[in-house]
Amino acid sequence: MTDEVRVSVSSDADVVEAREKGRELSATLGFSSIDLTLIVTAISEVARNILLYAKQGEIVLRLDNNGGQHGIVVVARDDGPGIPDLELAMRDSYSTGNGLGLGLPGARRLMDEFEIESEISKGTTIVMKKWAPERV
Repeated sequence: MTDEVRVSVSSDADVVEAREKGRELSATLGFSSIDLTLIVTAISEVARNILLYAKQGEIVLRLDNNGGQHGIVVVARDDGPGIPDLELAMRDSYSTGNGLGLGLPGARRLMDEFEIESEISKGTTIVMKKWAPERV
């Protein structure tokens, strides 16, 4: 498997594919089954948000090496309507859809790093990272 995988997201089947590819790529780094579940859950949440709000977009999965620390980077990108109030969208109690119930704050908690940029009428980009435990 390559170090970068792109999945176009425009259907539920694409969400499943993004999850599977994320699991496969992450597994090469030796993540525990618990961490693999956290990663694919976060991928599901951001991919479902693409479907729900933007109708289509892309998930890019790639391996990263940060000073000897290995991890997976998940980039969720769309050209949708954007998020009018990022601060509100990142609150635990805020929900506008019927996803897994985690929302963006849940995805942020599941991953080690989480960044979001959104512009009205231009779209949203989320970058999430999960670092693998050091191999002994």
